[in-house]
Amino acid sequence: MRDLIVFGEDFGGLPSSTQHLITRLADDRKVLWVNSIGLRQPRLNIHDIKRALGKLVGRGKSGYQAAQPLKDNITVVNVKTIPAPRSIFARAMAKSMLLAQLRPVVEELKMARPILWSSLPTTADLCGGFNESAVVYYCGDDFSALAGVDHQVVNQHEQALVAQADIILAASPKLCQKFPMHKTHLLSHGVDLSLFQTPTAPARDLPNNGKPTAGFYGSLSNWLDYNLLQQLCTLRTDWNFVFIGPQEISPCPLPSLPNVYYLGPKAHSELPSYSQHWQASLLPFVANDQIASCSPLKLMEYLAAGQPVISTYFPALKPFQENIHLAYDVAQFSAALTLIEQNQSRVLPAHLEQESWDNRSHHLSKLLESL
Repeated sequence: MRDLIVFGEDFGGLPSSTQHLITRLADDRKVLWVNSIGLRQPRLNIHDIKRALGKLVGRGKSGYQAAQPLKDNITVVNVKTIPAPRSIFARAMAKSMLLAQLRPVVEELKMARPILWSSLPTTADLCGGFNESAVVYYCGDDFSALAGVDHQVVNQHEQALVAQADIILAASPKLCQKFPMHKTHLLSHGVDLSLFQTPTAPARDLPNNGKPTAGFYGSLSNWLDYNLLQQLCTLRTDWNFVFIGPQEISPCPLPSLPNVYYLGPKAHSELPSYSQHWQASLLPFVANDQIASCSPLKLMEYLAAGQPVISTYFPALKPFQENIHLAYDVAQFSAALTLIEQNQSRVLPAHLEQESWDNRSHHLSKLLESL
């Protein structure tokens, strides 16, 4: 098995699809994981300046602690870099900085002809810099529609990476359409069935007032329909509404109502103690290009937890549509809550067992070895 140099998000946070896949691939190969090198240049605010200075001195993003100890085969490094460099000079400097830091680590780990895996378009300039045997671009989001990204710069990097990639893996059918058909494969998100289907005790901070609870976990960002949530939480005072995850909008955009509970970020391993015990899982997304291309990890996790799911429509849920209460406005969300109260909920998808991360990584390993 060939070793992997992986450019992804900062390791140890709420795990992305890349982290789910790579930690399983590391069972039989060495992995050098390079924490995020950024997708946009910093703006003149305190958060961005701190983040940029962290990257320049080689510090990773703080966040959640990993639920499991790091596998022996995985080495995680922070690097000093220039996030999303624009000019030819800045790109050359960023490349030189990264190669100078990473080549000695690759040599120390005795990685011969590794596979270079990138989940970030901004690694395009590094292709060919590690004597790699192949380049894999794993695209989990439509970066051209992703909020908080330098779209023009990232698009330039992505085009260069696509041209050099031996294989492109895309997380949704819509993302597949962006890339050359002859080297693009659909690799949909999976689920940790053991984590989400093993019964667990309810979290202590879940509301316990006799009312049913509807819940959401994930980043509280601009992909949620806060107007819809305001109307729904106001209309259904007979339900509790629980939200879990980091706030990415300030001030907090959640409704300020007695039946709304914001519980803050939680470790991934804690999520089943919420989603197994609330009565409805929510996916109240806005309809935009980012959501049209997305394949949210929480959809599969919600289904595995066994509680009914209410969601606005997006293409990636089509294979599970008959297992989900689809809703397009507040009246339909409210009607779905009433159906759930009457125990007219959906059943688990029959093919959920096939959607595990273990199955995904087994297929992926064979694909990588065919390069």
